[in-house]
Amino acid sequence: MYTPVSMNDGLSARIFAWMDERFPFKNALLFFILYLTSAVVARSALDGEIKVSLLDILACVVTWSLFLVIRIFDEHKDYALDVINHPQRVLQSGLITLKHLKVLGVVAVIAQLLFSLYSDGFVFGGATISYLIMFTYLCLMGAEFFCGEWLEKRLTLYAFSHMLIMPLIVYWLANLAVPNVVLNESLIVMMLLAFISGFCFEITRKTKGIEEERDTVDSYSRIFGTKGSAYLVMLLVSMMLLSQGALLFTLEVKGLVWFLMPLVLMYGVAIRQVKKFVENSTIAGREKNEAAVAINMLIGYLVIIIAVLVNNGLTGSWV
Repeated sequence: MYTPVSMNDGLSARIFAWMDERFPFKNALLFFILYLTSAVVARSALDGEIKVSLLDILACVVTWSLFLVIRIFDEHKDYALDVINHPQRVLQSGLITLKHLKVLGVVAVIAQLLFSLYSDGFVFGGATISYLIMFTYLCLMGAEFFCGEWLEKRLTLYAFSHMLIMPLIVYWLANLAVPNVVLNESLIVMMLLAFISGFCFEITRKTKGIEEERDTVDSYSRIFGTKGSAYLVMLLVSMMLLSQGALLFTLEVKGLVWFLMPLVLMYGVAIRQVKKFVENSTIAGREKNEAAVAINMLIGYLVIIIAVLVNNGLTGSWV
């Protein structure tokens, strides 16, 4: 829960309060891990040791800033409805404005573009091109592909179309780590994993208990029913596990079974939690579902990073 602020507080304090409410810093860990996973997968195809540069820390921050921009896009898109449903929020209560967020977003986009250019050696290379492709798609998302009214009535298609940005993000991150990276089998599976993971989390967070349902708030449980949407989450968690295993296989990881064990364990924990939610669909249960899926994503990416480094003889180094 964020610390309450008022107009008597400085603008920076109010913006941090908005971030604490809508884009908490604890989420940064997942974004950092997403970059690092994309980086080691991209570098695994290179000859020699896998090196981790101090610039990778800056790349993690740039990755975080991209998801901040995505959050800002969503705040603009959903503002009118959120004023009705969540008038107490920092933005909707007028403590900050959409203009403040727009300025913050522009600064972040400039930083992302400059870092992409720097990664390319200030030539128009893979990092810059992949960033522009990804950002163009993000802008189309922000405009709801110019068919927002039609798309919003088809929530599953809406989520599917928006999650397609995840493979584009992974490809950009891979190009930051290895400019003009080759789109090999492992990187393609990594892009697929990011899509499935993002789609799974999106369905999970909008699968609500009966007590949470509101006429003005869309949810998958209203479309498929609580059981139906919960079973869809289970299906996507299963697809996530298969993708994680496939990625480890394409990376030709030695001792594959040892790396699969924690993935299967976390998979079992997530499935058990969602089954509990089906039996008792509460707000607390939905929050536990989100936590279980998020931990599955996090552990999955961590296992892949560790597997690549171990497979590389733990020769990765800081330079």
